[in-house]
Amino acid sequence: MSQIGKQIVDFTVNSYVNKEFKTYKKEDVLGKWSVFFFYPADFTFVCPTELEDLANLYDEFKSINAEVYSVSTDTHFVHKAWHDTSDTIKKINYPMLADPTGVLSRGFDVMIEEVGLAERGTFIVNPEGEIVAYEVVAGNVGRNATELLRRLKALQFVAEHPDEVCPAKWEEGNSTLKPSIDLVGMI
Repeated sequence: MSQIGKQIVDFTVNSYVNKEFKTYKKEDVLGKWSVFFFYPADFTFVCPTELEDLANLYDEFKSINAEVYSVSTDTHFVHKAWHDTSDTIKKINYPMLADPTGVLSRGFDVMIEEVGLAERGTFIVNPEGEIVAYEVVAGNVGRNATELLRRLKALQFVAEHPDEVCPAKWEEGNSTLKPSIDLVGMI
C-alpha cells in the first residue's frame, strides 16, 4: 500500500544529538521538511557508510530548511556509545532517534518483526507531516545522500510551484515542465 500522502504517526522518542540526550515528538518535526532515514542497527557494516554520507551533506540539508533524523531500533544509549567509539559516526550532528519500541518503524511500515530491526527505509516528509517520497532498499545495499538531497529539492520546488513538474534527473536551476494538453505526446 502506498505511503504517499500518509500522515506520520504520533510519537515520542529519545535521541542522541550534539553530545546530549533529547526527546523528539511529532510536533517537533512539523513546520519544516524532514528526512527519516531508517537503518537496521548500530555497530554494523553498511549503516555507518550511509550515515557518514548523510553527515557529509547535513549542512546542505539544513540550508534548505530540512532536518535529517536517522532511526534504528537501538536505544539512545547505544547511539551514544557508537558515536563515542566510531570515527565515522563521530561526524554525525543530526539527531539519531532511538526506536526500541518500534513506534516509528511500525508507523512508517519498515519494521522487520521477526528480528525487531528496521528496513533501510528513507522517507521525505513535508512541513505538514505528510510522506511525499519514500524508498525501501534491501539490507545489503546502501543509499546515496546526494540523490536524496536532489529529490528533496525537487519536492520542495514543486510544493512551491504546484503548476510545474520536475523531469528525470532534474537539478536545482534546471528547466521544469508545465503540464498541459499541448505537451501530450510532445515529449
